[in-house]
Amino acid sequence: MREHILITMIMASVVGCSSGESPTSDNPTDTSAAAVGTEMPAEKIPVTKQNYAHAETARNYRNWIRLGADKQLVHMRDLPPRGRAAPTVQMNDDTLYSVAIVEAVDGNVQFSIPEVDVYMAVQVVNEGGHGEHYVVDPLTYDLAIETDFAFLIYRTGTEKGLDASRQAQDQINSESLNFGDYELPDYDFEEIEEWTTRLTAETQGKPFAYSFPRTSAEITDLHQWNLENANGWGGSSPEVGVANLYTNSVSLSANECLSTTFEDPESKYFTSITAYDDDRYLIQGVTNVNSHSWEVNDDGTITVAFNCGDEAPNNIDTRGQDFSFTMRYYGVSQKVVDGEISPEQTVQ
Repeated sequence: MREHILITMIMASVVGCSSGESPTSDNPTDTSAAAVGTEMPAEKIPVTKQNYAHAETARNYRNWIRLGADKQLVHMRDLPPRGRAAPTVQMNDDTLYSVAIVEAVDGNVQFSIPEVDVYMAVQVVNEGGHGEHYVVDPLTYDLAIETDFAFLIYRTGTEKGLDASRQAQDQINSESLNFGDYELPDYDFEEIEEWTTRLTAETQGKPFAYSFPRTSAEITDLHQWNLENANGWGGSSPEVGVANLYTNSVSLSANECLSTTFEDPESKYFTSITAYDDDRYLIQGVTNVNSHSWEVNDDGTITVAFNCGDEAPNNIDTRGQDFSFTMRYYGVSQKVVDGEISPEQTVQ
């Protein structure tokens, strides 16, 4: 059985470069790298609006490869790191992650979900950034994908505490995972980061909703798709009662007491509200609010406060950091899909 890697601290990733061997020159006065027999850097793949999602996906694959996820199932044993120490943008603060980068066999990927007493789901993200599958039932799966490799994200719930989550992670059987030789595309990762920063900034002035098309054929708006990858790569395509729906608020000031009140979303599994910095990373010292423990008003509605003090209901203190928040509906209800509940729209 392949070993599982235990992660207690994740360092921020650094940019990697690849190079190719250069031809030599017959000109004895040529002092170029080619003439002296040194290696010249290979030409990088330019990032465009057509390939941005693929490039951002490669960046995320790279970050997890550096943690060993292309060789073994990598368990994150604690909630995600804050800031850019996180390997992926806009990580949730409700579950523990386990990740593997696997190669398809005859066009399919194989994995399983064990019987556990906490929430557990697996999302299959292909090389184009599409979450082709999101499954929650404890079964053995053999699922078709449209690329050669896939990024498997196990999300294990923390509703019964971290120890229970870790025990559930330990029950995942990794023997069926096919770890191939994934070759990282030769993008300029600094250029990808520049694209991501620009696209993220574009969404800060208004609430933002994700659709996360499951395959390349389902993309109807390329710019929207790029915005979704920049703000929340690896998110789920909504499916009532199974998969999740996500929305972001506008960027908000930490110097005001703000709140939003909404009806119970009635998610099948749970609902959460999580604050992020302007780059869409978790904020040091800030915890989220979710339906496992939130306080409910007398009329059945829920009020979530931001920077209103400890006496305020369900208060999220962002420690002086301007922020936006993300609503996550795990096993989204039909009324949320229909837009009947939208807390990001009612902040005051």
